[in-house]
Amino acid sequence: MGKVAILMGSENDWDYVKGAAKVFQDFGVEYAAHVLSAHRTPHHVAEFATKAKENGFQVIIAAAGGAAHLAGVVAAHTILPVIGLPVPIEPLGGLDSLLSMVQMPGDVPVATVAVGKGGPKNAGLLAVQMMALADAKLAEKYSKFKQDLVQKLIEKDAKFQNRLKD
Repeated sequence: MGKVAILMGSENDWDYVKGAAKVFQDFGVEYAAHVLSAHRTPHHVAEFATKAKENGFQVIIAAAGGAAHLAGVVAAHTILPVIGLPVPIEPLGGLDSLLSMVQMPGDVPVATVAVGKGGPKNAGLLAVQMMALADAKLAEKYSKFKQDLVQKLIEKDAKFQNRLKD
């Protein structure tokens, strides 16, 4: 099984981004997290992205706020799938990050997930889905995860229906 790289533009992003790491822990997927800035350490970003595949990575999550160029710079230097994770920061709450990521030019794809609470978890789950295409055991774990979601919702609805009767 390969591994996932989580890149952050700032160490301060970890409190937000660690939701993706939790997904990898839950699914038994190896990951590595690094602080690399598209603006402050562009050569390091290019080197990491260029060597990511040979270093055993299958997917890269690039989390950044503000101008949020990290995902695009990474995507320019790798053939691996890149998931952009917009980090909500002041004063625009992540809208600036989101718009930076979803305006990538043709030929440089970056999959982008939600801004806010669901973003880190969705970035992790999307990476797991991508990796599960080539890993039957991981695909089985992901299928069980999806089945468990259905069961949880059925149980929540049953409780809700009982509340309506009161």
